[in-house]
Amino acid sequence: MIVYGVALLSACLVVGLFLGELLGSLIGVQANVGGVGIAMLLLILACNLPWFRPLAEGAPSAGIKFWSAMYIPIVVAMAARQNVVAALDGGLLALTAGVAAVIVSFALVPLISRLSKPSPERSDSIQGVE
Repeated sequence: MIVYGVALLSACLVVGLFLGELLGSLIGVQANVGGVGIAMLLLILACNLPWFRPLAEGAPSAGIKFWSAMYIPIVVAMAARQNVVAALDGGLLALTAGVAAVIVSFALVPLISRLSKPSPERSDSIQGVE
């Protein structure tokens, strides 16, 4: 059963890497642009969809939890390899893209929080605050 969780994770990774390569070719960069990040977003989405919920609960969730724990060191290692000075030498476009990504992320926080449904315990505690 743990294999199903890892299969869901690997399917998200393959789709994310494909979309990252496609995005890179669309903007004219010969690189994968955000494929791993897209994969993790797809995994989060898949774990919350009713169709995939049986794969993300119970024994299969052990595979997802294992690779989620491994994901943080992998991202740190990937970030350590990047050369920030070279990216800034690349021009104003790199700086603009970074600032735009941060602004869009901050702007999406209220939207995502509105879309989430509060749990019954949380709604009771919120009513008690009034």
